[in-house]
Formats: sequence, C-alpha cells, structure tokens
Amino acid sequence: MKRHEVKELIASGESTTVEFKRKFTTPVKFAKEVSAFANTKGGYIFIGVDDNKKIVGVKSEKEEIAQIVHACAFFIEPPIEPFYEIIEVDYKDVIIVIIEESDTKPHRVLNDPDLPDGESAVYIRQGEESVTASKEMVRILRSQRDDAPPLRLSIGDKERRLFAFIEKNNRATVKDFAQICNISERRAARLLVRLVRAGVLNIHTDAHHDYYTLTQVLP
Repeated sequence: MKRHEVKELIASGESTTVEFKRKFTTPVKFAKEVSAFANTKGGYIFIGVDDNKKIVGVKSEKEEIAQIVHACAFFIEPPIEPFYEIIEVDYKDVIIVIIEESDTKPHRVLNDPDLPDGESAVYIRQGEESVTASKEMVRILRSQRDDAPPLRLSIGDKERRLFAFIEKNNRATVKDFAQICNISERRAARLLVRLVRAGVLNIHTDAHHDYYTLTQVLP
C-alpha cells in the first residue's frame, strides 16, 4: 500500500472496513476485530494510530507482529492468516493489518474471559464497531461458505404475508414474522435466514436486535 493511500484512509476515519489501534492490547480484543472483518467484508487495522487519527507509531514492529500472528492463530477458529505491511507515515512506523473477507466464515473468538469456559462468540463489523453476531447472522455466514448445501426455496402464504408487512412497515423482526404467521420464533428465524440466502431479504443489526428489509420493491 502506498503512503498517500494510507494517509487517505486514516484521514477518512474509522468505518466498516477501517479500525485504528494505538497499540496491541490483548489477543482476545485483537481477535475480535480481525474475525469481525473476516466475517463481514474484510478491512484494515492500523496499529500506531489513535482513535482521533493521530499517528503515534509503534515502538517495536517485531513484537507487535508476533502478537498479531499469535492472536490470529490461537484465538480464532478457524485460524486466520493475516497480511501486514509496515509503512512510515510522518516519520513514524505504522503497521497495517490487512484482512480479507473469508470464505471459511464464520470465525469464532476463543478463550474470551468474559464468556463461560468452553464458549466462543462470532463477531461482525457494524459501522465503526465489532459486534456479536446473532444466531441468525451466524447461520447466514455459514451459508456463504463454498461448501454450504444448495438452497431450495418456495414462496408461500407465510412469505407473502411477511413481504406485505415489510412493505407497510419498512422492516420486520423474527418476532414480527412469528406473530404475523402464528409460528414459533425458531421456525420464523429459519425461514428468514433462507430468504436472506435467496437474496430476497437483507439482514441488518442494530443495538437491540436483527431486522430484515426487502432487497427490492416487489411487484
């Protein structure tokens, strides 16, 4: 990556595909960021850049890179092999970790002290943050793998009632769909995942829950 491209990305600030870190903190925190990018659309982690875009640089590139490789190998399942570059910006060294969108998603973060022993979590990128993925989102990520089974889908009365609800209200949640069609939330969630896989619906995540919208206005 060229120096002027790095400066442009830093000037644009954090986003769905860009994260700033003053320094490497803990393997779990770093694994969350890396896996979130890999589970979403990929992106860049700049180490040596503060949240306010100030370039502070890194003290030891070798030590930081060793920690990065360790976090990606032992705190993410399946492991992720990171690519990285060291670029001098304003006479200070910045490490740029490049994460590609994965074809083996979902990636889980292991050994998180905030979770019970043996449990793991999946993260996705939402705006400037890495957030926990819902069960429905995890299923969708799994369906995006190359080895995912083929999808068979038919549109029936339940789906048509859902589409009508979304056209009227602009969105629907799992709970909405379950109530509209008098089915369990578990079944509603499975049907919504299939509709997302088919490209009929989009899934969105906010601070409270997932919600679904139509990919286009239906005739």
